[in-house]
Amino acid sequence: MQERELETVQLQQRWVPVVLGVFLTPLMVLAVSACSQDVAGSATTVVPVGATDFATIPPVITTAPGVSTTLPVGSVGYEQEYVVIPGDSPIKVASSYGVSVEELLMYNGWVSISQFPLPTQSMKIPPTAKSTSAQAIANTTLPPQGPSSKGCGSRPAGTYEVAPGDSLSKIGSVFCVKMAAIMAANGWYSQADVKLFAGQSIIIPAWAG
Repeated sequence: MQERELETVQLQQRWVPVVLGVFLTPLMVLAVSACSQDVAGSATTVVPVGATDFATIPPVITTAPGVSTTLPVGSVGYEQEYVVIPGDSPIKVASSYGVSVEELLMYNGWVSISQFPLPTQSMKIPPTAKSTSAQAIANTTLPPQGPSSKGCGSRPAGTYEVAPGDSLSKIGSVFCVKMAAIMAANGWYSQADVKLFAGQSIIIPAWAG
């Protein structure tokens, strides 16, 4: 009896591993395949990216002083042209327009007063000037000395009576002066200001030819 019981126990011991193997083997295969699928799928998994929490950098505030474009009180506010006449100098012209000699030279790109233009040549007056060309001409131009003589010889400022058919360019060629010089002498700032008619008396600037 004991021998039969012993044989039964031994037989059970032999079948237990086989039975366990039969049931566990499919489970292990399924586990391995699931793991392989997870590994393969992880390579293509899309991970949503949320908003980043970066700190906002404040704008840079400059400490450099701002450039002021405000003109001094009483300034004309626009560039003018002035035609030099005999007897003019940097100091005289600068004083007539209410600007400094240094400002006048700098605005025209000159580094020395020796670059001051000759008579009948024009120069620029900065917008900071305190007077207009007509006012400055009254301060720098000698009163006309009667009718002006034609040609290119040296002469003081004079007058001319406009004849029928005259134009500014024609008058300039007759008296050997530039149109800009005649315009400045008569207070004309542009061609639109020029109004010529027969019998009109206009100023012919001085010439030191």
